[in-house]
Amino acid sequence: MSKRTLTTESGAPVADNQNSATAGVGGPLLVQDQQLLEKLARFNRERIPERVVHARGSAAYGYFEVTDDVTAYTSAAFLNTVGKKTETFLRFSTVADSLGGADAVRDPRGFALKFYTEEGNYDLVGNNTPVFFIKDPIKFPDFIHSQKRDPFTGKQEPDNVWDFWAHAPEATHQITWLMGDRGIPASYRHMNGYGSHTYQWTNEQGEAFFVKYHFKTNQGIRCLSGEQAAELVGKDANSHQTDLLQAIERGVNPSWTLYVQIMPAAEAVDYRFNPFDLTKVWPHSDYPLQRVGRLVLDRNPDNVFAEVEQSAFSPNNFVPGITASPDKMLQGRLFAYADAQRYRLGVNHTLLPVNAPKATTADNYGRDGVMALRNGSRHDKNYEPNSYQGPAETGLALGAPKAVSGYTGTHEAPAHTKDDDFFQAGELYRLMSEAEKQRLVANIAGGLSQVTLEDVIEKNLAHFHAADADYGKRVEEAVRALRDA
Repeated sequence: MSKRTLTTESGAPVADNQNSATAGVGGPLLVQDQQLLEKLARFNRERIPERVVHARGSAAYGYFEVTDDVTAYTSAAFLNTVGKKTETFLRFSTVADSLGGADAVRDPRGFALKFYTEEGNYDLVGNNTPVFFIKDPIKFPDFIHSQKRDPFTGKQEPDNVWDFWAHAPEATHQITWLMGDRGIPASYRHMNGYGSHTYQWTNEQGEAFFVKYHFKTNQGIRCLSGEQAAELVGKDANSHQTDLLQAIERGVNPSWTLYVQIMPAAEAVDYRFNPFDLTKVWPHSDYPLQRVGRLVLDRNPDNVFAEVEQSAFSPNNFVPGITASPDKMLQGRLFAYADAQRYRLGVNHTLLPVNAPKATTADNYGRDGVMALRNGSRHDKNYEPNSYQGPAETGLALGAPKAVSGYTGTHEAPAHTKDDDFFQAGELYRLMSEAEKQRLVANIAGGLSQVTLEDVIEKNLAHFHAADADYGKRVEEAVRALRDA
């Protein structure tokens, strides 16, 4: 079989791709060597800015199949028929470290899911924990700075990590998750995914419901101890990527069952917890899990850069029947995620194959910008409304409207009856077995004992005491023992 002809990027055939052009044998290089200059210039530009958070990731394609009727709660077309399948793309990630970081580390995991629906792409951007460290997006840059590499030492510093948490008592719940057994998943296949935020569903009758998403792994939960993780990182820093890739290549397709918690909108006002607080969960005894469908991953990307690194998610990508709630962290992410992708990939990143709609066609008046591929013909106008048969608005809202009142300003979230920063952290601790509690305490003490400032230690200990007396006592004793050793 004859090989295809190698060409330059302008399509001209390449005569020699092994030797640079020189001025005589052994002479200096010639600036006229188009192939050499083009290859070096492209090589210098073949990387794009990495994500500030969630930089290290793995992904796969699959499908979502509806197994239960939820049309009483949402008019979303991809959920309207039992048995209906929708193509998906799911990206897993660590949060704090850079693109070259290891997989098996103690860190939350991103769980970003793109549904290629017939009404456009729907992005559900969550984590493997149902809660988060903070509840107001204005704190997010500071939080991430405290968790990432220190500007001077170039590594993550316990002083920074715990100092921020000392001043963020609302983080106690998520710290208890992170430092517990589920802080280091054994693989991406063996962890749950959560929408984490509260979303709004609206049915055909215009009735509104608040919703939380739970993707329960069908492989079972498996986690690593700190010692097991350190050993695994030494053997294969890409362990989670390796596991996901090889499992799908073998035909062992991982799957998750999607459940939702559904709260009628009228119940949100008087619920005992603020239902829009990302540091809180809704106890299942209040709002039981209701099954929706099954998510299956069955195809690996062919090119990690093109499909994983260039994949772009935004929680602002909704479809009719699904919209945002007043969750302040979600509201902040509606801007931040899309803006990050415009910076990383350009304003036309939605035209890339992994990000473009697959079950419908995007049709709008977006034009120009770097790498514009869809500018239309001489007959297409770039403004609206117009008299030339261009795309027009539907006049149909994505979801039910939300009533707002009061004065503009910087407000703390309204307090509900159980809205303190520690109650749910204590509830989580009390659910743990004795062995789980021992590992949790050891993990917390291992980091907190390294902190330089005694005041930072005392503030953090006070948070654990407030969550549960036994919790605080054990952590304090463990920290003192390590510092006195």
